[in-house]
Amino acid sequence: MSPPVDEANILPNYIDGEFVRSKSNDLIPFYNPAYDEIIGYVPNSTDEEISAAVDAALRGFEQSRKLAPSERVRLLLKLRELIIANSDTLARALVINHGRTYDEAVGEVKRTLENIEAAVSIAYTLSKGELMINIETGIIDEYLIREPLGAFAILTPFNIPLHAWSSFIPYAIALGASTVLKPSEITPLVVYEVSKLMEQAGIPKGVVNIIHGGPTVGEKLAGHKDIVGIGFIGSTKVARKLYEMAGREGKRASLNAGSKNVTVVMPDADMEKSAQAIISSYFGMSGQRCFAGSILAPVGKAKDSIVNAFVKNASKIRLGYGLQNDVDMGPLAYRAHQQRILSYINRGEEDGGRLLLDGRQNKTYGSLKGYFVGPTIFTDLPESSTLNKDDIFGPVAVVRPVDGLEEAIDLVNNKTVYGHSAVIFTSNPKIARDFTLSVNVGHVGINIGIPQPISYFPLSGRKQSFFGGAHSRFDTLRLFTDHKILVSRWW
Repeated sequence: MSPPVDEANILPNYIDGEFVRSKSNDLIPFYNPAYDEIIGYVPNSTDEEISAAVDAALRGFEQSRKLAPSERVRLLLKLRELIIANSDTLARALVINHGRTYDEAVGEVKRTLENIEAAVSIAYTLSKGELMINIETGIIDEYLIREPLGAFAILTPFNIPLHAWSSFIPYAIALGASTVLKPSEITPLVVYEVSKLMEQAGIPKGVVNIIHGGPTVGEKLAGHKDIVGIGFIGSTKVARKLYEMAGREGKRASLNAGSKNVTVVMPDADMEKSAQAIISSYFGMSGQRCFAGSILAPVGKAKDSIVNAFVKNASKIRLGYGLQNDVDMGPLAYRAHQQRILSYINRGEEDGGRLLLDGRQNKTYGSLKGYFVGPTIFTDLPESSTLNKDDIFGPVAVVRPVDGLEEAIDLVNNKTVYGHSAVIFTSNPKIARDFTLSVNVGHVGINIGIPQPISYFPLSGRKQSFFGGAHSRFDTLRLFTDHKILVSRWW
C-alpha cells in the first residue's frame, strides 16, 4: 500500500485568479528525471473544475477585451520584470522537473522574455486595424477593426513547458483574449512557478487560468462548447485529432506538431564548424525538441569527414544532472520516454543498422538512477526502417549519405511525412538558395544547426508538422483575434 500523499506536494489549479485545490483524488506524480524521484503530484481535474475554469475565462474575457492596450502592456511589462527577478528559480524548476542542463534552462527563460516583448509590440502595432476614407468620393469610409474572440484552450508539451506557455499566453493577454492552460502533467512545475508571478503582476482574474490533468483533461477542455479556439504544441498524433475536432465544431486552431528534420552537408562546407553546430542540433536537450536534427545526409565526398567528426564529438558528451558542473546533456524527461528511445535503438539493430555510437554504453552519469540515454548514431539502415520515418524525439541520429543536392532535396520532401525544418551546410550561396527554394518545410537553416526563429517571427511548419490557420507566437494575432469590417456613411 502506498503511503498517503502530503497535500502540500499537490499542485493546485489556478482559476479566476485564485489557487484552488482540486477535489479529485486521482493524482499523477511528476518526477526529477535525473534521480527518478517524485517531486509532487497534479490532479486529474474533474469535469466541474474544467467548466469552472472555462466560466472564469469567459468572465475574464469580458474584462480583458475592454482594457486599453496600454493597460495590457503595463501588465506584461510587470510580468517581464518579475520573470527577470525570478529567472534562476524558473531555470532551476526546468532542470529539476524536465532534466535539461542549467544553460539550456536559462535559454528557455530568455526566449520566454523575448515572447513577452514581442507580445507588447503586437499590442501597439499589428492590432491597430486599418482605415480608408472616401471609398466612394466624399461619402463612405471603411474600417478594419481587430477584435479578440473569446476564451481559448492552450495545451503545452512536456519538453518546452515555459517556452510553450510564452508562445501563446502573453500574446493572448496583449490582444484581449482569455485562456485556460492545461500544462503537461509530466513537467508542470515551472508553469506553477510562473502562475505565481502572474498573480503578483496583477493579471486580471479569469484572464489566464490553469487546469491540471492528463490527456483526457486536455481533450475535454479543448472540446468544451465555450472554447472558441485551441493553441497546441506537441505530437502529430494529438494535433491531428484536435484538428478534426476543431473542424467539426468550428473552433480556431494553431496546432504545432512533430518533425523529422534533415541536415544536409555539402562537400564544400566548413567541416569543423559544421560538426560543432550539428552536435547541438541533434543532442541538445537530449534531442527532445521539434527543431532537433534527426537524419544526417552527407553529400558525396563530405561523408567520411563529417561523419567521423560527428561521432567523435558525440562520444565526448557527458551525461548527468543539469545543476552539476561539467554536464553536457541531461536525462530524458520521463521513464516511458526513455523506454521508447531504447526500443528504437533495439529496432534499429533488428533492422540491420550499424551503430557508429551506442548511447546505451554512455555511463558518464555515474550512480544517478535517472532516465539517461547517450547520443546514438546509426548508419546503413534500410529505407523501410521506422528510424528513417518516425519522429523519435530523442538522442538518436540516422546517417543517410546521398550522391547530390537533388537527392538530398528528395529526401527532405518525399521520404518523410513531416515538413518542420531542413538545414544545409555549404559555402556556396547558389546551392543554399536552390535548397531553400526547393524544400517543402517551414524552417530552413543555412550553416545553422537549429533554425529557431526569433520571437517576433512566427513558428512555421508544413505537411504533418502543422495543422490550423495560425502558427504560434507572433502569428497568434490571427488565432486570438479576427477582423471586423465597418463601412459607414453619414448624411
